[in-house]
Amino acid sequence: MGSHAAVAAELLEDRALVDAVLDDHRNAPISDADKFLFDFIERINTDSPSIEKSELDQLRSLGWSDEALYDAITVCALFNFYNKWVGAAGVQDMPAADYQESGRRMKNAGYKPEGE
Repeated sequence: MGSHAAVAAELLEDRALVDAVLDDHRNAPISDADKFLFDFIERINTDSPSIEKSELDQLRSLGWSDEALYDAITVCALFNFYNKWVGAAGVQDMPAADYQESGRRMKNAGYKPEGE
C-alpha cells in the first residue's frame, strides 16, 4: 500500500488527503460518491458473496460507470491476491522514504520500469 499511497499523494499533490482517506474514508474530505465506492471496496474485501445488484445500482446512480466499477472490483481482487502472495513469499517492506521516491517515479513514468 505504501507505494500506491505515495503515487496517489504525488498525483493529487495532497498527502494529507490520502492519509485522511486511508485513516477513515467515511470522514475524509471526499465526495459522497467516493465514500460509497470505498464502502463498496470494503464490502468486496469482507463479504463479497453478499453484494447485491442494488449496491451496484446505487454506485451507478452516484455517477460511477460500469467500467469504473469493473476496474475497482478488479484492482481490489488483484491486490488481495498480491498481498497474500507477498506475505507468503516473505517480501520485505521498504522504508517510507523509498515509497516516497517510488511515488515520484511512478507519477512521472507510470507503473513500468524505466527504459521500457
